[in-house]
Amino acid sequence: MRWFSFSSVPVSLPVTLGLMNSNSKPSLWQTLLPGSGSLWRRLETLALSLHILSLFFGLAGLLWVVPHPEWIASLPPIGIQAFSLSMGNGGVAYMVFGMFAAALMGSRLLGVRRLLMFLIPAVGISLGSELLGTSTGIPFGDYGYLSGLGYKIAGLVPFTIPLSWFYVGLSAYLLARVALQHQRHWLIHFEAIMLGALLLTAWDFVLDPAMTRGLIPFWMWFQPGPFFGMPLQNFGGWMLTGAAFMTVANLLWGKEQPILNRTELLGPLVLYGANFGFALTMSLGSGILAPAGLGLLLGLGPALGLWWMAQPAAAVPAKLESGDEPAQTEADSTWDTLEDPSLVGVK
Repeated sequence: MRWFSFSSVPVSLPVTLGLMNSNSKPSLWQTLLPGSGSLWRRLETLALSLHILSLFFGLAGLLWVVPHPEWIASLPPIGIQAFSLSMGNGGVAYMVFGMFAAALMGSRLLGVRRLLMFLIPAVGISLGSELLGTSTGIPFGDYGYLSGLGYKIAGLVPFTIPLSWFYVGLSAYLLARVALQHQRHWLIHFEAIMLGALLLTAWDFVLDPAMTRGLIPFWMWFQPGPFFGMPLQNFGGWMLTGAAFMTVANLLWGKEQPILNRTELLGPLVLYGANFGFALTMSLGSGILAPAGLGLLLGLGPALGLWWMAQPAAAVPAKLESGDEPAQTEADSTWDTLEDPSLVGVK
């Protein structure tokens, strides 16, 4: 184990000098570690590709096939059965693939321990909020889930819903944390959390109207509201829930706050952008324009800007406490991503 010190706070990384040599061949153990070997990177790429492909097929089915029942009727029996199966399970598939993509991406960028410090609060808190919301109307309003999103926990919330909170929330929060690279004041972590919650909520600005007012709705509102049938309370619930699990993750990370460069943030940007693009296309395809514009203004636009503001990889140097040995490279990383030297120990 080596100790690194970029400021007055030493940071321990569980790597050896052999692993830190960029010219050395990765060991079998290093290859088996989540996020560190080529196998895991390929699995991450595969999961992300399947997630995006599932989103594409979902769009095709909802916006093109469903509005043309004559095309469905012309299919042979096996085709009709396949279409029915895909429509019944497509929503489950794209969210499960999204969860796996985010988990593999997070293990590579954050390390398994810090990933779990985000995943468990995200799934637990979002599930609690959804169960409370569908049974009492707090904090989102009075609503209920329909079919098409998988098995319902307690008969109320599809098991896939907390998964989507996790993977979109993770990508939103990692992008929002770019603010930590450019500002220094005691409220900076609070600002990053609020910005991450806003990026998450902006996705719902676009998604929710399309999912409730389309030809095949996936949930419905029993409490009508002024925003395309939704109560404004819904967005407050989204901000509160997202900020809650991001705050818990931030506190659990403590001094091990990850600071990612522009190259490392490309994966979270693609994951966020793919899901935002799905929601945007659904809204535009359903003729719902205002939420799409609001989402672009508060979600996708800021996400792109934050990614561009992130420091390039070369601008986040990593040096050893002593000696001139080479720094750990992305390919050699195991459980931790090196932090921005000036931010180690910042509270």
